[in-house]
Amino acid sequence: MRRTYLYPSPLGGILLSSEGDALTGLWFEGQKNAPNASGAQRGTGAEPVLKQTARWLDIYFAGREPEFTPNIRLCGTLFQNEVWRLLLAVPYGSVTTYADIARKIARLRGIARMSAQAVGGAVGRNPISLIVPCHRVTGAHGSLGGYAGGLDRKEKLLRLEGAWKDSFSTGLLDLD
Repeated sequence: MRRTYLYPSPLGGILLSSEGDALTGLWFEGQKNAPNASGAQRGTGAEPVLKQTARWLDIYFAGREPEFTPNIRLCGTLFQNEVWRLLLAVPYGSVTTYADIARKIARLRGIARMSAQAVGGAVGRNPISLIVPCHRVTGAHGSLGGYAGGLDRKEKLLRLEGAWKDSFSTGLLDLD
């Protein structure tokens, strides 16, 4: 059964979604691609994976790197899951680029090139933001790119992690 819980974060409400013992979604309220939670049964947050995720968020928003990851279940295409697994490897306080991820996928697949734009599309469809850290991806020349939760939140998250660089810009998306 799907359960949802609204976590009160310093950056606005965060909708958590779980099925069984796995977290299946984490979205800021009003975030692009976030589901409508009205049809889901609301939990109390007492479900173990929702409690664990709330604890993870408490630690994260206190400015510390959580030393655990809640049990997650990523549901997407093969390509999306490939991108999301690479996002999980981006360390706290670091950033990578769409192009870097594209190069890694090309290397893993044994092909000459992968589209950074395709990577950007998969990053934008990430259903478990923050834990699968899509906010840590920027354009090759320092543009913040996009963020389904809003560029203002992306900047605040990067600042919270100590990954903000004054050279970042909120200009047009630069995926190369």
